[in-house]
Amino acid sequence: MFLEPGFLGTRAAFFMDMVTIYFAILPFLLGLSIRQAVIGNIKLHFRSQIFILLLTLVMVIIFELGVRISGGFMEYVKFSSISYDFFLMYMAVHIFVALMSVGGWIYLIITSYKTYSKLGREGMKGHRRMGKWIFAALTLTSLMGCSIYLFLFVL
Repeated sequence: MFLEPGFLGTRAAFFMDMVTIYFAILPFLLGLSIRQAVIGNIKLHFRSQIFILLLTLVMVIIFELGVRISGGFMEYVKFSSISYDFFLMYMAVHIFVALMSVGGWIYLIITSYKTYSKLGREGMKGHRRMGKWIFAALTLTSLMGCSIYLFLFVL
């Protein structure tokens, strides 16, 4: 999986194609989960958020293992037409946004579960606002990750 050729027709490995496809559909998965909350299916919303979070963490682990097994960041960058300095800054921003958004997502899930257990829907007023920010940050992270794939393997 880590050294096998990918399925998207680029020079990327299988794991890179798989992870990129996952992150391309992540905002849609989140949207479907959020829709469950909007229509009042709170249990399915909560369960799907946990499932999506865990699946996202598995994909990040697969990505990190694959990058290290296949030679690391420098191995990928040397074949890119994008300047190293730009790529390094872009990666730094991407990693920062990713860490903050996933950290916020975990925080939101934990605090929302505690609040909902104690107060029900009435205690969830700040949840929607924070959820919108987390959704936006995760979507930005996904878009940046997909663009990194383009920088490395298409452009």
